[in-house]
Amino acid sequence: MENAILISIIIAVYQRQDELKELLASLVKQTDSEFEVVIVDDGSPKSLEAIANQFKPELNIRYFYKENSGPAKSRNFGMQKASGDYFIFLDSDTITPENYIQTVRKELTENYVDAFGGPDAADESFTDLQKAISFSMTSFLTTGGIRGGKKHIGKFQPRSFNMGISKAAFEATGGFGNLRIGEDPDLSMTLWEKGFETRLFPDAKVFHKRRTSLKKFAKQVYQFGVARPILNQRHPGSGKLTYWFPTLFLLYFIASFLIYSYGLIYPELHTLNFSSSWINYSYFQLGILSFFPLIIYLIIIFCTASIQSKNLKVGFLSVIATTVQFFNYGYGFLKSWILLNIFKMKPEKAFPSHFSDSD
Repeated sequence: MENAILISIIIAVYQRQDELKELLASLVKQTDSEFEVVIVDDGSPKSLEAIANQFKPELNIRYFYKENSGPAKSRNFGMQKASGDYFIFLDSDTITPENYIQTVRKELTENYVDAFGGPDAADESFTDLQKAISFSMTSFLTTGGIRGGKKHIGKFQPRSFNMGISKAAFEATGGFGNLRIGEDPDLSMTLWEKGFETRLFPDAKVFHKRRTSLKKFAKQVYQFGVARPILNQRHPGSGKLTYWFPTLFLLYFIASFLIYSYGLIYPELHTLNFSSSWINYSYFQLGILSFFPLIIYLIIIFCTASIQSKNLKVGFLSVIATTVQFFNYGYGFLKSWILLNIFKMKPEKAFPSHFSDSD
């Protein structure tokens, strides 16, 4: 393909043998096969080279093994080893549609940009829980509106499960920083500060499995919540009021629950005790009423997810996943904000596991 953009797909992976096989199998089916695959094995206890070798007859694969350092440093390592002039990052738990590379190349050819991100979705083969978690992370009804495909919400921040940057942008920024969590929006903001543009490629989607249990999902979104105030501190002026939404959701729920519980313990007490009975509410009644907006919101989540998936179970699980997402992200965000802004702790000291330099 003469004068075509040379694309290198970089997969930083730790263990996850089965997922890597699925991703590579999907890349074999690409309608545009002009790309190389750089696999960076991030210190897996059992080498993944045998899996890479299985696909060498069908894909242009280069395999590298290195000591464990986290995804950010591994992706930087992959970019240093890659031969392309445009790098695409895919997580091992993603699957690419057959036209993925073709779509990316078309976007870059018609309207070039030095960094892009694509949306993610759930494949029909995913479990009901995976579909529910995907809904909670991508729906316009939750905090995942941008990932779900909205085209214009400020500047688009690509996510590293489906992200690309030019070699020129990598050389100018040095690639990903020392964050283990939140390294992708960190790079996006660094790109803006260096004068580069980022854009959403709405049709360049991948199927993203995400987490396979609510416990793992809760831990992941908690870490995302912790990372946001760190990012706001690293990039002054990047904070937005919308980042507080999960925390406000959590605090609203706690306040409603406390009022309701207080009313159960002291049913004779009233919040407003006037002669007009319509404003003579007990704490118990006020607590119940305060839950109404939350219940209505969750009903909307249930109906929307059920209709989109054509599955009532997915709708029910989406309610649980959305609640888990908001509670844990909100708690992580609030904890991080307090430690960094009230107690003035250094992020590296407050959350050492979020930084690769802590190894």
